[in-house]
Amino acid sequence: MHDHLAHALVIGFFIVYPPLYSVLTGLPALDIGVGIVDPGAFFNAFLPATTFLIGMLFLGLFAMSFDFISGYTGYLSFGHAAFYGIGAYTIVLAANGQIPGIPGGTPFMLTMVLGGIIAIITALAIGAVSFRLTGVYFAMLTLGFAQVLYELIRNWGYVGSNPLEGPNHAGPTPEIGVPFVDSLSVGLGRLSGDSFTNVLGTGLDISATLTSYYAIGLIVVICYFAMQRIIHSPFGRVMIAIRENEERAEAVGYNVFWYKMGAFAMSAFFAAIAGALFAAYTGSASPDSTFYFLVTADALIVTIIGGIGTLAGPLFGSFLFEWLEDILSSQQGGLAPYLRETLPEGLLSVDVVGLTFLELINTLIDGRAPLYLGIVFVLFVLFVPNGLLGSVRDRLGGTVAKCLPAHLERYRR
Repeated sequence: MHDHLAHALVIGFFIVYPPLYSVLTGLPALDIGVGIVDPGAFFNAFLPATTFLIGMLFLGLFAMSFDFISGYTGYLSFGHAAFYGIGAYTIVLAANGQIPGIPGGTPFMLTMVLGGIIAIITALAIGAVSFRLTGVYFAMLTLGFAQVLYELIRNWGYVGSNPLEGPNHAGPTPEIGVPFVDSLSVGLGRLSGDSFTNVLGTGLDISATLTSYYAIGLIVVICYFAMQRIIHSPFGRVMIAIRENEERAEAVGYNVFWYKMGAFAMSAFFAAIAGALFAAYTGSASPDSTFYFLVTADALIVTIIGGIGTLAGPLFGSFLFEWLEDILSSQQGGLAPYLRETLPEGLLSVDVVGLTFLELINTLIDGRAPLYLGIVFVLFVLFVPNGLLGSVRDRLGGTVAKCLPAHLERYRR
């Protein structure tokens, strides 16, 4: 039980975060005599909204699947977006009745697994060729296969009237739960998902967005523990042996080719699950948001920031990614709108290096998340090469789950 204390704390944080966020952003403005202090607006600007956390779950699961193969076998899969896209498109096309043999009303949970199986088959086909090579050649070959699929999808008229934009989900609302049992399932979607009022007579209301957040979070947690179980199994030990010294692993009798194929197939399955969740929540899929190589680049970035070869690290990296996206967005609740609304007019009009302070805010902050994420990425590569979780593990002398209870016990004494 103590080994899972860290997991329980992290899961507990994500469970209580939405209501805590609602309380903090709902704090009233205070008149302190010399001016108005609005803590609600402050927290709204600096804390990520629930919608951004849902994006973190998609990206986090996809990045964990990328880390599963790249961090634990040492083979960088630069074409991993292909499996993400397969999961997303399978959900939408199945819902629209465009997959032969799959009725349009097939439950989401079944089509999600179907997308994972298709991703496994595709991974085995790609791996059969790609694993003949190593290093950068493997990475570039997987990227090449993904780009072929990307070009195919964006020019294939069967998937939609405008394949460049991708198809929209025209079927029933996707539901997470037990297939064919409505009472044990909840709908996904910001607008079409299920919402609840006066839950258990407590007076609490759960919006469709919040319902999707918890339902998607449940799937992500299950997938995380499944991958962790595999990594800590004898199969996972061989994966790590391949990463550390493939020639030695082969010399002691392991058929490393099939172990790599198995790891690749499993990582593809979980990547497809992430893509399926993305398409189910957004209600659409497009080539640029799923199959495009920069989708893999996002997974690579958050994996390095969180800690490659840590599995949970990419989730923390994606949290940082989405937090930057949120506070540096130009929408209401971002840092730039907050500064424009709260700073006095006199300060906003002050000249700074030929620009007013307002113009400086618009130039350096408003919508500049990719710029600062790039800077953060470079700083992590230079000064924190093991990432957030990797550095914490180095500090503790082992995994957080195993070392945290001992450290807490030390402070209790």
